[in-house]
Amino acid sequence: MSVQFLVIVAYLLITVIIGVVAKRKSRGSSAFHGAGLGVLMCVAAGTGEWLGGTSTTGVSEYGYVYGISGAWYTIANAIGVMVLALFFAKLYRSLDSVTVPGIVERFIGVNARIVASALLIFVMIAVGTAQVIAAGTLGVTVLGLDYKLSVMALGIVFILYTLAGGMTSVGYTNIMHIITMYGGSIMALIMVSSDMGGLQALRIALPANPFFAWFGIGMPKVSSWIIASILGACTAQAGIQPILAARDVNVAKKSAVITAFVVAPFGILTALLGMAARVNFPNIANAKLALPTLMMNLQPVAGGIVLASIMAAILSTISPIILASGTMFTKDMYQRVFKPDATDGQLLLVSRVTTGLSGVLCIVIAILMYGSTRVLDIVYFAYTLRGSLFVVILLAIYWKGISSKGAVWAMLTTSLVGLFWVVYKAVYGYYPISPMLTETYASVIVALVSTVIYSSIFRRRDAKVRGLDI
Repeated sequence: MSVQFLVIVAYLLITVIIGVVAKRKSRGSSAFHGAGLGVLMCVAAGTGEWLGGTSTTGVSEYGYVYGISGAWYTIANAIGVMVLALFFAKLYRSLDSVTVPGIVERFIGVNARIVASALLIFVMIAVGTAQVIAAGTLGVTVLGLDYKLSVMALGIVFILYTLAGGMTSVGYTNIMHIITMYGGSIMALIMVSSDMGGLQALRIALPANPFFAWFGIGMPKVSSWIIASILGACTAQAGIQPILAARDVNVAKKSAVITAFVVAPFGILTALLGMAARVNFPNIANAKLALPTLMMNLQPVAGGIVLASIMAAILSTISPIILASGTMFTKDMYQRVFKPDATDGQLLLVSRVTTGLSGVLCIVIAILMYGSTRVLDIVYFAYTLRGSLFVVILLAIYWKGISSKGAVWAMLTTSLVGLFWVVYKAVYGYYPISPMLTETYASVIVALVSTVIYSSIFRRRDAKVRGLDI
């Protein structure tokens, strides 16, 4: 049994203990979903949405292949969160809703809320599944564990501590995760650069282009990340839920700004580690293993701590995601549609059950789809849905001509178009119409156009029914 394995197990046990301790502060449904949070808790809980497995192993993979420009992934996320902070955090918090679909209802109606909730729950499950697969793969490739055993063991951990304390558990454990992620990455960078003779050795060993070009990964990729992050940040339930649970509007805005500054630099660290892996291990067959390979060749305890930081990044994302899924089902469907007079005890029970089921569903899908390249296709589709939904919300906020029924049909149409775009790319290897027209751009355009068209159609029909002339 390796030292690295023991360090990771110890870290997971500490995570569960913290989550269980947090249970004392989650005795009602409001506390479970989040209520009256201060700046620190909002930042900790919200950061998990943006610093997951992709920001560690994913960005280090980009660093291994493209260099420092891989850091744009977390920088783009930070830009999205900053847009949320400056333009929407105050508005969202002032609406006194704990879910994004609840905000949708304020502007478009209850039917739009239900459709938005179903779409966003799908998004959460898709992203959560990808994180579970990343964790299971890490267990297989680095620790030599059986994939199913790795996924189920991890699943028990994140479900237990999330169910124990809800948002409080997410906040408390994510404080530890963020410290571990930054501490582990900085420690790894110091140790690796010391062995190499300083970071200057990277400049000598790697060509300036693309490795030290800030846009070496390509402007289309960077711009796509930024646009997707801006659109997605404003509808990401897991990232927005802590803001909606903030003590007041000022705390909501301040915590979102701080979250952006916490998120942005992390990709620079992991991209540099990927570049260091390129120098030390230039012939890695799968660039996704750049960071784990680098860490397994560090001093065992240090390597274990850094591997624990990768696990921390994954845990920090999965937990708020399954909590967000359970919250949306409970508030947007169970309480809003099926049982409006539900007691607080019933809401808490349904919240725990649906949160737990969300975690189980992520685990089951992760086991079924292990090794499938379709996982990324599903995640891209999920992000597309989230971004296009924000277009509809923007129109609802700023355009008085929007129709509730039109918005619902626009959401459904956009979902079908986004699905077609992703499936077409998966089958043929390129996008329909133009290689530049990705699923993000296609869905945003369709969301905008279809909302206007459907709203105009249904507004005229409604007017005719009422005998009005418009």
